[in-house]
Amino acid sequence: MNGFVDGINLEVCADPDAEQLLPIETGLNDFNDLMTGMSDRQPLSVLIKSNKKGEVIGGIQGRSSLGLLFVDLFYLPPELRKMGIGTEILFRFEEEGRKRGCTAAFLYTICFQAPDFYLKHGWEEFGRIDCKPEGTSRIFMKKNL
Repeated sequence: MNGFVDGINLEVCADPDAEQLLPIETGLNDFNDLMTGMSDRQPLSVLIKSNKKGEVIGGIQGRSSLGLLFVDLFYLPPELRKMGIGTEILFRFEEEGRKRGCTAAFLYTICFQAPDFYLKHGWEEFGRIDCKPEGTSRIFMKKNL
């Protein structure tokens, strides 16, 4: 769509580098700060590290912003599942969110991932969208903290 507006071009990108994305993040953050009078966004992770090499082998990552806690990614290696480690990671993540003043948490999972795990820990489904492959859906969940 070149020539849509004089002086700009639109480009569809599959793999932009971090520097190219910075104006989008900064611009939206600045706008949100102006509108809310707040700038409290912070990343948050709870990492699982190997004792042998100190390398990260799993964990949870997300962020807090405007009093809300967001789970972006949560991965537990198969050999560490069903041992209470996932529960402890989620507990620590939620606890840090509370310390930051968050009153609610949000995430989405896929039906074949861990919706039952989250339900067991007090999360509730508030939306579902079908996706591929056939019969699969993304499940949106929330929890009051």
